[in-house]
Amino acid sequence: MIALDLPADGSLRAAHRIVEEVDGDGVAAWLALGESALPEAASKPRHLKQMPSFPGDLLDPAQSHGDLLLQITGVSAQAVRDAADHALRKLSQWRVRWRLDGVRPENRTENGKGLARNPFHFTEGYGNPAAPAGVAERATITRDQGEPSWAVGGSYQVIRVIRLATDFWDRDTVHEQERIVGRGRDGRWLDGTPGTEQPVFAADPQGKITPLDAHVRRAAPDRRNPPPLVRRGYNYHHSDDDQGLVFSCFQSDLTKGFEAVQHRLQGEAMAKYTLTVGGGYFFVPPPGENWLQALA
Repeated sequence: MIALDLPADGSLRAAHRIVEEVDGDGVAAWLALGESALPEAASKPRHLKQMPSFPGDLLDPAQSHGDLLLQITGVSAQAVRDAADHALRKLSQWRVRWRLDGVRPENRTENGKGLARNPFHFTEGYGNPAAPAGVAERATITRDQGEPSWAVGGSYQVIRVIRLATDFWDRDTVHEQERIVGRGRDGRWLDGTPGTEQPVFAADPQGKITPLDAHVRRAAPDRRNPPPLVRRGYNYHHSDDDQGLVFSCFQSDLTKGFEAVQHRLQGEAMAKYTLTVGGGYFFVPPPGENWLQALA
């Protein structure tokens, strides 16, 4: 992930063309727009703004926001690095605001859901919908949402750079970790429900089985009506004192998606092990080039 700032003579069209150059041959690349990249006269996505600082955040300006987000993924780390280097050479007039390299250990698809192991040793992604229809339903803007016509088919992307206190976390027993998360490390729910099914938290109103401040219970108290977002996180490791998770999620409605979840997470038991230090709000344009014409 590379966040860039638009130079005075920069062009979104040129950036789009360069992304198309590196997309393919074992890598997937896309760009997303920050609120500051859009022309003043442009009709902007309704929820696009600079990401606010939520309670407990300590946002570092050097790791936050940006006019443009360039994301490149692939199965080969070398192919990703080569594509990123090529893009940055072509975008040499743009200023790199921040850059993060991430990995997805044990990356796999099960029951149509993209899963991976996070630095806390738990598998992430069980709350995702089965692809591709479910992903599109949660993440893609439709014509009835009151968004600008050029934005239909696009998606809001949220990035959160979350530093994790892994040494502190690893001092806890696995049992305590599972109660903080609200799931077993094997993916099963604490009431024994298989990970592929949904528990009924209402049957445990006092939180004797799944604590009321467990992460999964705060994030989605009604598992049968999950948050309308799709998440895809990456682990990062700068040093023993700076490692964690690059949380990334996509949604068609930022207020109903990420922000609703973030407000519910206030007071969760996991908070003392995490510190959000960067990231931002971005908008992934729809396929094609019509959006470029609308923003010209």
